[in-house]
Amino acid sequence: MAKSLKGTVPALPGRLIGYARFSTVDPMTDAQVGELRAAGCDRIHQEHGSGASRVRPVLARVLKELSAGDVLVVVRLDRLARSVSHLLDVIEGLEKRGVHFRSLHDPIDTSTPQGMFSLQVLGAVAQLERALIAERTKSGMKAAKARGRIAGNPGLRERRPEAIQAAAAARNQLYLEQLTTSAQTWLPTVKQLRPQHSWDNVVQILNRRGHDWTVERLRRAVHRMVKEKLADPELLARSPRRPPEDRLMKLVAAIAIADPTLSLRAIADQLDQMGERPVRGGRRWQPSSVKALMDEAFRFGLLRH
Repeated sequence: MAKSLKGTVPALPGRLIGYARFSTVDPMTDAQVGELRAAGCDRIHQEHGSGASRVRPVLARVLKELSAGDVLVVVRLDRLARSVSHLLDVIEGLEKRGVHFRSLHDPIDTSTPQGMFSLQVLGAVAQLERALIAERTKSGMKAAKARGRIAGNPGLRERRPEAIQAAAAARNQLYLEQLTTSAQTWLPTVKQLRPQHSWDNVVQILNRRGHDWTVERLRRAVHRMVKEKLADPELLARSPRRPPEDRLMKLVAAIAIADPTLSLRAIADQLDQMGERPVRGGRRWQPSSVKALMDEAFRFGLLRH
């Protein structure tokens, strides 16, 4: 079954934001910009870089700044993504936030039923492509085994330095691509909480929202985003030291910052699920205990009215 891209509730008309990507060897930059202007784009962001990589700082910044109702516009699909799967990942992330996508030279416009249908067709093509690749890989390994050949990279088996370096570079590139693709689902929360709150608290909040981080992996991810200039170095600063008794106050504040819509009862339920012991004893947290900690957090400036 193709990857599902559920439509969102139609938002009020927003801005048309253009994105143009130019190859480092392509001097023709005016054509894309001219088409985007003619399409009515309020702003046009330009990026120079190869289509072979997902690492695009300008695109990452644009995706983060888009708001519900906005429309991201490109001249052609290949200006945005290097593959069908990458395109679907980006558009799915936009749709979850109420942002639409339009390609001027392709039948893709997620604000229309026809455009969404075309997107579903692309999803089916991507799934078929993955299935065919997997089938060819298995067949190739089976044939190689029948001929007595060992599957895998001969250079790695023989520990050749150039093969080891190439494999490490490929893993490094893949890791960065995965981070930049998923950043919009976790980096905003990190920016809200760091460095005022500890890495432990940030991880607890993210995991309560459906992620699966450890402190070590999250710190490594943020370090990499900072290195690529996709995040502020301030996120890595040491969190302020506080007495041990302030830990619960900071934790409650972190939960409230991550999701300001939570009620006192909902925060109490989260503390129970985290295995935190109530400050006043008993088996379960009560909204009154949560309120007392939040009042204290307001006094210390961790929360603002």
